[in-house]
Amino acid sequence: MKPFRMRLTLIMIALIGISMLGAGLTMAHLFRSTHVEALEQNMSREINLLKGTMAFRSMAGEEAYTYYTEQARDIAALTGSRVTFIARDGRVLGDSERDPHTMDNHSDREEELRAAKNGTGRAIRYSATLGRDMLYVASSVASKDGVFDGYIRLSMGLAAIDEGLKQAWRIMAGGLVLLFVAAMLVSYRVALGLTSPLEQITRVARRITDLDYDARVPLRRKDEIGQLAGAINVMADSLQTQLRTIRDNENLLQSVLDNMTGGILLIEADGAIALLNRAAETMLDVKARDVTGRPYTELKRHYGLTKLIENGLSEQAVFHEERSFYNPGERIVRLDGVPMTQDGEYTGMLFLLQEVTEIRRLEKMRSEFVANVSHELKTPVAAVKGFAETLLGGVEDEKTARSFLQIIHDENERLNRLIGDILELSKIESKRSPLECSPVHLATFFGSVFDTMSKVAEKKNIRLNSQIPDELFMEADEDKLRQIFLNLLSNAVSYTGEGGSVKVTAAPDSNPDGSENVIFTVSDTGMGIPKKDLPRIFERFYRVDKARSRSSGGTGLGLSIVKHLVELHHGTISVESDLGIGTSFIIRLPLLQEESD
Repeated sequence: MKPFRMRLTLIMIALIGISMLGAGLTMAHLFRSTHVEALEQNMSREINLLKGTMAFRSMAGEEAYTYYTEQARDIAALTGSRVTFIARDGRVLGDSERDPHTMDNHSDREEELRAAKNGTGRAIRYSATLGRDMLYVASSVASKDGVFDGYIRLSMGLAAIDEGLKQAWRIMAGGLVLLFVAAMLVSYRVALGLTSPLEQITRVARRITDLDYDARVPLRRKDEIGQLAGAINVMADSLQTQLRTIRDNENLLQSVLDNMTGGILLIEADGAIALLNRAAETMLDVKARDVTGRPYTELKRHYGLTKLIENGLSEQAVFHEERSFYNPGERIVRLDGVPMTQDGEYTGMLFLLQEVTEIRRLEKMRSEFVANVSHELKTPVAAVKGFAETLLGGVEDEKTARSFLQIIHDENERLNRLIGDILELSKIESKRSPLECSPVHLATFFGSVFDTMSKVAEKKNIRLNSQIPDELFMEADEDKLRQIFLNLLSNAVSYTGEGGSVKVTAAPDSNPDGSENVIFTVSDTGMGIPKKDLPRIFERFYRVDKARSRSSGGTGLGLSIVKHLVELHHGTISVESDLGIGTSFIIRLPLLQEESD
């Protein structure tokens, strides 16, 4: 039996038992009271009868004790009651069961006190003499001749009444047992009818509490329990719908937060970190699970950020700032702080973290590019202007005039190359120069490239060597590929001393994913590049030896163009160099180009 069902059954049985016990106690009380009252009335009548028929004698002397004792015993034999004659002052003159001389004064007995006041008195008490409960009835008596003034008291044991009560209790107990058995069966059936559906409802409620919102109560009753089951089912439907909506909204919000390029950091009013999205994790190099719920001071590695958070929480105002973080490289982050309120109450600060490192780098590059272009253009323009003004002023020496014109021509060519490289670089960076790929036979291709460079190399007595497998083909934009290697070979020849050598090699290679590459190496025996300059040689207008570069006619854009063209072919370029030994450029290009979208 289920605990609730057992409790309900026991309660019903207890109520029935209490009711029966109360009724029994009431009946027992009435039974005892009725019988005692009838017995009292009987005893009162007997005393009244004695008053009218008994011959009273003087209460003085020893004869009085003897007379009244004998009378008491005779009357007791007839009535079956204990008879006692008591003087007004409480002396016992005669008793049917004891010697009056040994008995206590009875002036303080309850029945005598009531008799003295009302004429008749009654009391029930335990008799130490007889060892049982007794009913005492006393009546005030004063004989006409005045020889007796006192009380006649009759007493009778209540054993018969108590025995009758015991018999009634035995009958009542038997009835109670039978009634209890019947009540238990009826109560169990009633409890089963009530608790069984309630147990079903409870089980469903527990399943709903355990987030099983598909649980339903299978009851089809029209009473109150059926209405309760229906209400539980409607509640489960509502919860399921609301939870689905909440989950969809949460998933949507989480997806938005996870896919935002900007970082979101929410700090509660008490300084605890409430929210940190994936972008913020990356920027701050922390994990949300490690810092959520903890004080913002846990971000102490980012001192600038913690100070901004501290100021934002104290001032509760909108602000916009930029800070540099280092983890390990430098990140420039723009922070926008907005105070959060709910129902007009301040709840914390919301911070938007937007990384602007690349933007600032591009702005810096643009500024440097403009400055470099201005500088590079200024030099040839100034030279052309100066020599032109000299010629316009008149030069008598024809040889000097021709040398001035040659300088003007050279500076003009240099200006054309610079403008051409700038336009080419701009076209490549803006993606306005798409690849036009076709199969390229590399041995033939490099033969053509070497033919172009041979005259320049011969002037410096530089040997051009190649190691290209005759059977090697690849897919590429041949014009752009030519531009890559002409730039690299031109640099190699320019920075290699008299009698040096330049070598080009090509070899197939495989990636772990099964795709194939071609690895090119352009090496020279030139002056080499210092280690500190290697990371920057692909920057626009960056020159290792500015004086030598300017004298060689370089624009400072060649390697930047090479890098962009290599990346346009989905390849990579790197450099290795040792001062005084030479430099090697290593290019890795796919054997087959992927189709553009």
